[in-house]
Amino acid sequence: MIQPPKIQAYFHEPTNTVSYLVSDPSTWAAAVVDPVLDYDAASGEVSTESARRILADIKDAGLTLEWVLETHAHADHLSAAPFFRRETGARVVIGRHITDVQEIFSKTFNLDDISCTGKEFDKLVDDGETFMLGNMKVGVLHTPGHTPACVSYRIGDAVFVGDTLFMPDFGTARTDFPGGDARRLYRSIRRLLALPPTTRLFLCHDYKAPGRDHYAWETTVADQLANNIHIHEGVTEEEFTTMREARDATLAPPELLLPSVQVNIRAGHLPPAESNGVAYLKIPLTVKKDA
Repeated sequence: MIQPPKIQAYFHEPTNTVSYLVSDPSTWAAAVVDPVLDYDAASGEVSTESARRILADIKDAGLTLEWVLETHAHADHLSAAPFFRRETGARVVIGRHITDVQEIFSKTFNLDDISCTGKEFDKLVDDGETFMLGNMKVGVLHTPGHTPACVSYRIGDAVFVGDTLFMPDFGTARTDFPGGDARRLYRSIRRLLALPPTTRLFLCHDYKAPGRDHYAWETTVADQLANNIHIHEGVTEEEFTTMREARDATLAPPELLLPSVQVNIRAGHLPPAESNGVAYLKIPLTVKKDA
């Protein structure tokens, strides 16, 4: 009998992001899900302090890191995938529709070094595909809506859902980024919630819903169906879409949207250094008529 995966969570409070170290107890093979690169927007300083904590735990436990699993190209933090690839040889995985996201944002930032084929990543995965983590199967579910490229990874009784869902008292992901779609998100979530009720769902973010004094990132299908404030059992696609689009219209862009996207479509690599040896991020300007 295959044992359930061992899962350790790492909460990065500056970006409210949760990364996970997932391992197969029978083989010591491991994967890291959605790792965070430390980035200070005010100074432009980048460091691997948070990633090194995970790496230290990998080494202390005698694990072999095989995969870095990205649920999507994040808009709220920079990915530390290249650090783990360099330090361990782990391969970086993302959904095949990352090519759609690359196409969109390479134009937004006028980037000529983006392939738009996904070759920046080591492995592009399709809906329904499986691959192995030790003796455990990793199943891929394409769960678009937040972005076109979002995927969830099912490992044993656990599913890593990225930004698709939040804790039941906080709701669901926004869909107002380019390529986002509230109807597609509804269908993706319903697909996740059709899994067995005891399936554990591991989330990529938490923001402490009003009235809750602690961070949380693990829930179940049953809990979501019973209690999710946006999409509990009985909410129709029309009702959800109307709510989600109205709510999205009130939201400000994520603080790290501009640096995150242009790094993460490069699989976490920083932009190429210029002639002075320094790498630069771009900030597109929107000039108002009265400026």
